[in-house]
This record gives sequence, C-alpha cells and structure tokens, in this order.
Amino acid sequence: MLRSSPVLAATVLTASLLTGGASAQNTAGHDADPGAIVDALFAAGGNQPKVRGSGAKGVCLKGSFTPSAEAPGLSKAPHFAKTVPVTARFSMGGSNPKISDKAKPVTRGFAMRMTDPSGDMVFVVISAPVFSTRTPQQLLDFATVRAPGPDGKPDADKIKAFAAANPETTRQAAWLNARPVPASFAGVDYWGVHAYTLTNAKGAATVAKLKWVASAGQLGLTDDELKAKPDSFYADELKERLSKGPASFALVAVLAETGDPVNDPTVAWPEERKSVTLGTVAITAIEPDATCDAATFDPVVSLPDGVAGPATDPMFAARSPAYAVSLSRRAN
Repeated sequence: MLRSSPVLAATVLTASLLTGGASAQNTAGHDADPGAIVDALFAAGGNQPKVRGSGAKGVCLKGSFTPSAEAPGLSKAPHFAKTVPVTARFSMGGSNPKISDKAKPVTRGFAMRMTDPSGDMVFVVISAPVFSTRTPQQLLDFATVRAPGPDGKPDADKIKAFAAANPETTRQAAWLNARPVPASFAGVDYWGVHAYTLTNAKGAATVAKLKWVASAGQLGLTDDELKAKPDSFYADELKERLSKGPASFALVAVLAETGDPVNDPTVAWPEERKSVTLGTVAITAIEPDATCDAATFDPVVSLPDGVAGPATDPMFAARSPAYAVSLSRRAN
C-alpha cells in the first residue's frame, strides 16, 4: 500500500523526474503541461521554496568513469573510449528537502554528468527497475492526488482509487516495499528505466537498458538498525565511506530481446536478459552543493552521438521541459 503521510506524499514520484485521472489506457497519448507537472510535484512535497521538483535532498559528488574494453563495440560515444571526469548527485525522491533518509517506499536517485570536450553524457537513474507512471498526464494525476489537504495529509481514499484505476502505478512502490531501506547511497543498484539505443562506429545499433551495479553489494538495514538511525545519515555515511576509498558502480547494458517494451517505463524487462559491462563509475569525493545546483542534469539533451534515448517513450520526452521549469523556479 502507498503511504500517505505529507513527508512521503511526493517521494514515490522518484528522483528521476526533475528523475498521467483515468486509467493508463485513457491517459496514453495525452500531453500534460510541464509547468503543471512541476506544480503538482511541489505541492505533493509541501511547496518547499528553492528546491528541485524531485530529488530535493541530496549530496553533490565528483568522480570518474572508466570504460571497459567492450564498450566501444556497443557505442561510438567518446565517453566510452577513455576515462572522463564525472559530476554526480545522490538524492532522495520527492520535493521535500526534509524527508527522512529512512523513508520507504522511496527511490534513491543517482544523477551523473560524464564530461568530454565534445560534450556531456548525462544519466538520471533510480533505485528501482521501473518508474511510477507511464505517461506525463498519468504523472500529473499521480502527483495531484497526493497533495496534502487542509489537515496536512493527502486523501487516502483518492490515492487508493487512483491506484485501483492505474495498477501499473503501484509496481514501483511494491518493488521498494519488498526490499530493505538501503544503508548507503553506495550500497544499492540503480536503473535507467528507459530503453536506450547504443550505436557503434560501424553503425550497428543495440537497444538496451542501463543499470549501475554497486560494487559494495546490496547493503540493507534491518528494522532495528533503521530505528537506531537519525533521519539524516546518508551524507555522513558517504563521507566516512569515501575517506576509505572510492564508491564504485559497474555500468551494465542490459540487452533487449524481441518483445521487450521500449515505451513503457513501468514495465521491467526479465532479469535473465544478457548484459555487457560498459565500464565503472568511481565516486571519489563530496562536492559543494553549488557544483550541482548551477545547472540541471538533463538526460534528454545531454547525450552524445552513439547514445540515443527512446523516441516513443513519452515519459523520457517529458523530462527536459519539466527539468527546465524546475530549474527556473529554483533559481527565482
């Protein structure tokens, strides 16, 4: 069941948007105004000032990406040919910067900008293999029903009715609820919920979903361990972890097979799909927030030749204008 406290109201929207009121079948193909989506995200999180529409609470980072020998065989992007610097940010889902690090079900987010003289390659990924909604209109409706009422709480009956009419919007929360709260931003895997097309120098194209596999493994907290933690422990845990060495993730391309959906981020591909390791992201240090706040991590416009987002996934296309609106409001 989706939680309905004001703190958690926006968090299952995920860190991946900034990271659709009928059924998904009725909302497909209908656009939602990016400004309205951002308004709904802010409202669901309590209309906090000067924050992101999602991923409001986070930690800015720096590191590097080192490609594998196999990476150029899938993509001609220059970022897959040599080690490049990375600016990154871990975050909690939702627009409330005071959200507890212990919150569940909430996606943890991982945004990264891999920098090359030819341009940037940006990915925004989350700690679940699926997104919470299939279309922008469904996202708008999803957020709207979670806005707090006069009593400071969202209407639980409205949330329940929306979930019943839109069952695909419950998959992310169900996946998160079945797993423990991560003990560290560096101790959980992250997924790109959209399908990418990787093209190599010979013009061969491969459709894949991308996954960042934590070298530390899946570090979950027991209920007793969770109770003993303060509401904000991730930043201190990460600082201590990085003092001992980099936090690393293997970037893996999960290869599509016939029939795998490429336009619905609420559907996970089968776990047995073949994969190719593209390289390693190593996070080495915490950076000032200003380093990440100066611009947005836009995964739509910041992709190099050799990496393309899905052309038929409306949630992917909606990211760029929503990110722009969120950034402008944060700056004003």
